Amino acid sequence: MLTAFDGQPRADRVIVALDCEADKAISIAYQLAGRAKWVKIGMTLFYAYGTDLVKMLKARGYQVFLDLKFHDIPHQVLGAARSAAETGADMITMQTVGGVPMMEAAQKGAAEGAANIGGEVPVTLGITVLTSMDQETLAETGVTRPMQSQVLALADLAQRSGISGVVASPQEAADLRAVLGPDAFIVTPGVRPTWAAKGDQSRVATPADAFDAGASHIVVGRPITDADDPIAAFEAIAGELS
Repeated sequence: MLTAFDGQPRADRVIVALDCEADKAISIAYQLAGRAKWVKIGMTLFYAYGTDLVKMLKARGYQVFLDLKFHDIPHQVLGAARSAAETGADMITMQTVGGVPMMEAAQKGAAEGAANIGGEVPVTLGITVLTSMDQETLAETGVTRPMQSQVLALADLAQRSGISGVVASPQEAADLRAVLGPDAFIVTPGVRPTWAAKGDQSRVATPADAFDAGASHIVVGRPITDADDPIAAFEAIAGELS
C-alpha cells in the first residue's frame, strides 16, 4: 500500500534514539546534526535534563520525538501532553492500554500546548506492545490472545481516539498499515541492521524491511549510539535505504 510518507526519503525518517548517558547522547546529537533529521529523547534523559534538552536539540535543527509513554487518568495525561507540546516536541507517546478517553485527553492537551506556543500540534502516538516483549511475557501480564491480535486491538483504540498513529514492532507494521490506512503514523522500534546485535529486542527487522512493511518512521538506537563511529553507522543505515 502506498502511504502519505512515500515522498519523503527513508533516511529522513530514521529516528536516532539517544537512549544512553547524557554526555554521550549530546555528543552524538552534535555529531549527527545536519545528517539525521530526527532524535528520540526517552525517560532517562528527560528526567535528568527536562525541557532544556528538547529546546537544545530543536535549536540544533532536529525534529524531536519525546517518548515519555503517558499512562494515567485522563486529567493528568491532558496536562502532561500539554506540557510536552509546549517544549516544542514534534512527536509524543502514550500507552494505548490507558483507553480511548485517556488518548482523547492526550490529543486535546497536545493541541492546547501547541496553541500556547504558536506551534504545530505534535504527532501523537499510542504504544501498542513493547518490542522487548514476546508472547510469553505478554501472557504473564494476563493477555492470552496472540501478539498480533493484541497489537491490532490496541491500534483500533488509538484510531478511535483520533491520535496520529501507533508505535509497534516492524513485524506488525504490514497488518497495521492495512488496517489504519495510508495516512497513519506507524513508528517501529526494534529495528536492527543485519550487522547489529539484537540486544534485548524480541521482535525485530532490518531498516529496509520495516519500511517495506509499512512503517512511516523507524527508531534505531544502540546500533548507532554504541558504534565506535556513530556517523559512519548512521550513514551505513542511510545507504541501505537509498
